[in-house]
Amino acid sequence: MTKLSWIMPWAFLFASSHALGGQDSLKTSGSWSGVVINSGCTVDEAFAEAPKCTDDVRGAKLVFYADTTRQIYDLEPQAQAVGHLGDAVTVHGVLEANTIRVSSLELLTSIGLPVGQKAPSFSARDQFGREQTLESLKTSHGTVLLFFRSADW
Repeated sequence: MTKLSWIMPWAFLFASSHALGGQDSLKTSGSWSGVVINSGCTVDEAFAEAPKCTDDVRGAKLVFYADTTRQIYDLEPQAQAVGHLGDAVTVHGVLEANTIRVSSLELLTSIGLPVGQKAPSFSARDQFGREQTLESLKTSHGTVLLFFRSADW
């Protein structure tokens, strides 16, 4: 994978949330998958994989582009993101407003389930509004599932 092949339509955003304190101090702990870019890049430029987003710009901070939600978050502290400009990563931490308080950061080496691992239970509405589950989609010939996060047509 090249450094610029990071917009993955099948990338997932994983986050579990809980409130800590009052409504004004909402914090979300979890994990987010996306790309480390420089702070001089806009959401539209990051989505378009503009080369300027992964340029090492003097004075620019490292930020996190969550490609599944098309949002940019500040990273604090910066230390764990250093050396990962342009890399697809999973960031673990706590989201406070627009800043992820990073507890750990790791390279994103794969997406989806390993071969042979059973898919977790789920339910979702299909294009006709009918609820589908893993069980309702199974056939005697097997099942292929494709989750596509979004499309900009």
